[in-house]
Amino acid sequence: MAALSGIFVPNIVPYDAQGRIHEEELRRIIRWLGGKGVTGFYPNGSMGEFIRLTYEERKRVLKIVVEEAQGKPILAGAAEPNVDLVLEMCRYCADLGCRAVSITGPYYYKLTQESIEQYFREIAAKSPIDIVVYNIPVFANEISIPVLKRLALDCPRIIGTKDTSKDMCRFQQTLHEIKSQRPDFAVLIGWEELLCSALFMGADGGTLSSAGVVPEVVMKIYQAARAGNWDEAKRVQFKLLDLFSLMVGAPNFPEGFRAGYELRGFQAGHARFPLSAGEHATIETMRGRLACVLADAGFAEAAGECRRAGSPPDRANVETIVREVMSRMLVQQ
Repeated sequence: MAALSGIFVPNIVPYDAQGRIHEEELRRIIRWLGGKGVTGFYPNGSMGEFIRLTYEERKRVLKIVVEEAQGKPILAGAAEPNVDLVLEMCRYCADLGCRAVSITGPYYYKLTQESIEQYFREIAAKSPIDIVVYNIPVFANEISIPVLKRLALDCPRIIGTKDTSKDMCRFQQTLHEIKSQRPDFAVLIGWEELLCSALFMGADGGTLSSAGVVPEVVMKIYQAARAGNWDEAKRVQFKLLDLFSLMVGAPNFPEGFRAGYELRGFQAGHARFPLSAGEHATIETMRGRLACVLADAGFAEAAGECRRAGSPPDRANVETIVREVMSRMLVQQ
């Protein structure tokens, strides 16, 4: 089977007015992204808020993405809370025909590197599907490079890693330590600020949240890099930084990205987590600025909501925020 490479999109999960998964809108998002030429999909990751979904909802999201992917490869999140559930999800993903699963280090409890290594070895020995080891130390136990290297060289089922540590030194060391001995081992970047640099150093691609909002921009960087057109890749990378910094800087990830999807024409719905009145206002301000950046980048559908920094607030938006705040205050009384 071919080595894993390209841009895999971690999609949001849209919700309806009752807070349920908005299945038709999810289908529309996946079809739209597929039409934009992304390599594949990455459901049930951080962007998909897997931790806020039930196990059955995670399975349902995955099934919908598979049905709408039009044959594009799927790297499915399978970061369940224990080995048995991870393996159960691995079997489910294999049955659906996914290309591989992505598994974080164990989360919540702090574990030794010896325990983390044994965790992945047990899963790799029993999994019916290929595995990408996902290093995201902000949310889960970090996986050291020595452990990752031993897993890569000893376990055929472990075919790659995704790194969202934001540590470019670590990323280069991963390439240097592992790909030199196992060239087919996929090394994916999970942080858009490092995409161009990672590709220059030999990354195989990435799973990038911004690709769900601006797939055109992310794919342009990837394609320019693959063609060796580094001046173009660098130029577009700087444009991506403006978009990414606004969305990732918004309160309560992934709400900034949810706003981005809405500016591209989708119904994202409300988060499955309470936001304060101040956070709603902050996100609304960010949304106006993000609309301007999108419009300036050529995405005309966002222009109608563009509000430049320092410009007077839109009265209708202010009234909407006030109504939401007053409604929450009455509910809390």
